[in-house]
Amino acid sequence: MEISKEHRDVAAGTVTDEELARINTFAKTALKADEVYTFAVKLCDNEVDRDFERFPRKTLEELAELFVGKSGIFDHNWSAQAQTARIYRTEVVEEKRVTAAGDRYCYVKGYAYMLRNEKNEALIEEIEGGIKKEVSVGCSIKKSICSVCGREIALCEHERGQRYGDTLCYAELVDAADAYEWSFVAVPAQRQAGVIKRFGQGENGTLRELIKRHGTQAQAREIEQLEHLSALGKSYLRELRREVVRLMLTAEESLDGALVQTMADKLDEPELRELKKVYEAKVAKKLGLLPQLKAAQRSAQSEDESDFCV
Repeated sequence: MEISKEHRDVAAGTVTDEELARINTFAKTALKADEVYTFAVKLCDNEVDRDFERFPRKTLEELAELFVGKSGIFDHNWSAQAQTARIYRTEVVEEKRVTAAGDRYCYVKGYAYMLRNEKNEALIEEIEGGIKKEVSVGCSIKKSICSVCGREIALCEHERGQRYGDTLCYAELVDAADAYEWSFVAVPAQRQAGVIKRFGQGENGTLRELIKRHGTQAQAREIEQLEHLSALGKSYLRELRREVVRLMLTAEESLDGALVQTMADKLDEPELRELKKVYEAKVAKKLGLLPQLKAAQRSAQSEDESDFCV
């Protein structure tokens, strides 16, 4: 899974001897302090973003290591000519505030350098003037885990942004595989700018958009059919969960409704069906209801035994 996350905050800094020593580990020829310009960038954090995804702290720590040495470009244009700066060190910074996920807010802070030359002069002025502020990162994550049920979010029926009881559904991006680049973005803060999915060498968009752009009509129809079936499946599971919760609360009135709902949200379809079967029987017993077959058998038994009544 290749993703890109946008963040604001680029702060200019000065070059110390220690920083210069770190920078020179990436330089072929030793640079002097007056030849480089340094600044700090907030690369990514652990807050739930606009697309209901987030990096947990462990993933941020993995990304912090992977981003050391990575180049800064413009608008995710993977070209040597577009390279403008390089990250020479990173750290995970923690703040006192709490995220929507309930943990302490933290982010990956990257320290970058670029050469002070005529080519970069305008960019340095834009950073100093606050014009260039938004940064987006490109990286590869192995798993996207549902915050509700703990399974791969692509394989479960929960929908990002929806609440299941008191739990908000979002994707936990875990197991960082690689960090590709970080980029100054030209159009910041757009609704869809927070996450860019890429397939292959820089293709942008969802699978539906990719097929629409490059696929056949048959493939487009197949995607529509799969989306329709997926929607039906999610609707069925929602109704099944609702019925299981109803049966459990009917059978055992002392149960806490919110707790039962939270439990049901974490179960998959086979588990829900089994639970439905168990509580249907409990409700029938509690309300004095008998299946027609049982009632018929009992009636027949009574008739057979009537001949022996004295």
